Order: sequence, then structure tokens, then C-alpha cells
Amino acid sequence: MTDIVFYFQVHQPFRLRRYTFFDIGHRHDYFDDEENARILRRVAEKCYRPMNALLLDQIERHAGALRLAFSLSGTVIDQLEAWSPETLESFVALARTGCVEFLCETSHHSLAALARPEEFARQVAAQSERVTRLFGRRPTTFRNTELVCSNAIAAQVEALGFDGMLAEGADPLLGWRSPHHVYRTEGTASLKLLLRDYAFSDDIAFRFSNRAWSEWPLTADRFAHWLHQLPERSEWVGLFMDYETFGEHQWVDTGIFDFMAHLPDAVLADPGFRFLTPSEVLAQRDPVARLDIPHPISWADTERDLTAWLGNPMQLAAQAALYDLLPALLAADDPDLMTDWRRLSTSDHLYYMCTKWFSDGDVHKYFSPYNDPHDAFIAFMNVLDDLSRRAGQPLSTIAVS
Repeated sequence: MTDIVFYFQVHQPFRLRRYTFFDIGHRHDYFDDEENARILRRVAEKCYRPMNALLLDQIERHAGALRLAFSLSGTVIDQLEAWSPETLESFVALARTGCVEFLCETSHHSLAALARPEEFARQVAAQSERVTRLFGRRPTTFRNTELVCSNAIAAQVEALGFDGMLAEGADPLLGWRSPHHVYRTEGTASLKLLLRDYAFSDDIAFRFSNRAWSEWPLTADRFAHWLHQLPERSEWVGLFMDYETFGEHQWVDTGIFDFMAHLPDAVLADPGFRFLTPSEVLAQRDPVARLDIPHPISWADTERDLTAWLGNPMQLAAQAALYDLLPALLAADDPDLMTDWRRLSTSDHLYYMCTKWFSDGDVHKYFSPYNDPHDAFIAFMNVLDDLSRRAGQPLSTIAVS
């Protein structure tokens, strides 16, 4: 029996408004609520609500045989509560089926695990409580921001009590091994690792509408056939992708919704295949080996590393300044300051500063609200400068490490 695991990441950042040097010390409204609300409502209309309705229909049609997982960042939950509560309710309706697992992550889609383990733990605890309240079940499976994982991060996740963690099935990590088994990282005793099959996942998330692709147009029957041709020893397949794939990145006229409407039937036509949630795979499968991840991996770009966020001096300086300010903010004990700081900790702000212009450059430009990475850096540092003054520790007094 081969288990198919669909996992969808749902996230929207709080994008900054055009915050200039002359705003420092005068304005503290850092985030562009009008633009953030516009984007959230657009994505909710094009992706979240229609795709949730499709999945709910498929779950009911298949009497629970379709099972899958989501993770909603705390920032997208904030936005849904404020600007599209009916969309949030459609996610709750999926939870009520008992066929959808909601995973835990950092509350603010941050890279705190790389910088401050104690802040990572605080964000994870807050997100776990929120997911439990919203969806009625305490999460037992963890996914870190952008699937960033290493031995050290896995050890942190295990210490927080999770049963398993998602990660990228990167070639340098696996070597000759297959992503279709459960693993364990070096340095952990019980945490299990579920790896993304990037080839199958990206067929849907990136290549689906590419008319230059040799397999275009991709049908549900053909994709299911590829899955059915896997070696019998394949225990499970991780199909992990951004939820915005459906209707936002791949528009409705590409046929992506029809593809997903027909895929469950096509997969289940072979009795040797079934859909499970991550926690169900973790409960039923044992690790086959340990993987050594001394350096962090991610699901971003062709390198599958951290260079999308921490690959140039601007990004490194911004990340260092952000976390060097944290002790002063904690000492100030001001919830408004911490809310602003945590929204700045969202990894998207660093992503907008990326200067990679090779095969992944177009992807970075597509997601960025700025004309160029330098504009993103200036806006971020201006906001951080103002925030540091509000905390009583101007940025110029912080020794950026």
C-alpha cells in the first residue's frame, strides 16, 4: 500500500507600506493594510474559497477516502479574521470533516529557529494554541517556515513535543535514497521526518501550465499513472505545495481545478493506493534510516538552501539587526511593539531582498511588491529604525552581529 499525502501551505505576509527615512520618528503605521486586504480578498476569491469548496465536495463524494493537510500561518489567520472571515470558516468546515489535518508552524512564518530558539519556541507555542482553538485538535505534526530543517532545528521541534516534521527531499540530502520512506534526523530520539517529493509536487505547483513542458497538458489520469508506476516498496509520496498554486499561480483557465477534481478518482482507481494525513503516516510507518542535516535545507529555489532569504549582505544585515533588537523589545514588555516586531520577522521581508537573477529570479520578482531588492532593504531598515526608537534602543546603538 502506498500512501499519498497532500499538504498545502497557506500564507500571506503583512507587506510594508512605502516607509521613508522622513517617516522615522513620526509614523508608526508600518503595514499597508489597504494593499494587504486587497491581495487577501483576491486570493480568497480566486483560490481559498473555490478550492476549499472543491476539496469539501471531494471528501464527501469519497466518503472520507480523500485525506489531506494544511498549515495556515498566523499572519494569514490574522488577515482572514479581519478581512474575509467567511473564508476562514470554510477552512473550519474542512476541519469538521475529520479528514483534514492542520499542522503547526511558527506563528509569524519566521526564521526564528535559525536565530533565537527561545523566540522560535514562543511562536510555535502561540501557533499551536491558536490552531487548537480554531480547528479543534492540537497539532502533532510540524512544518517549519519554507520547510527549513536541520539536525539542530529537528532537535528543537522534538523538544517541543511534536511527533513528526516535514522537510524537503533534496537530492544532496538523500543521495541514493528515496523520499518515499519515513526518516529520522541525527540527534533526535523519536521525531520522524516526512520528505517532500519535489518532482511530483512541482509538476503541479510549477510546471502544470508550462506549455513548453514536454508533459503539457498534464491530466489527472496521467499523473495518477505516474504514481501507480512507482516501485511497490514506495511507502508514501509527499505532495507539498503552496495552496495559492490553485487559482492564483495557476489560473483557473489552466484547468488546475478540473485536474484536482478528477485526481482522487484517478489515484484511488488502483487499490494499492490511499490518501492519508501526515500524522496517520507517522503513526503507521517506521523510520528506515537516519539522515544527517548539518546545514539547513529548504524547499526554495534550485539550491534548496537558505540563499533565498540569507544569501546576500543586505539580507544578513537585516536579519541580524532584527534579532539583535529582540531583547530590548522583550524588556519593554509592550504588546504593540512585539506585534510589529513579529510581523517584521516574517521571512517574506528577507525574500524581497534576494538578488538572485538566474533560474529563480522571475519567481522572486513575481512575489515582491518592490521594484528591486534594495528598495525592500531600505523600507525594512527604516521601519526597524523607528521600531528600535520606540523600544528605547535606537538602531544605531545596536551592535549588529
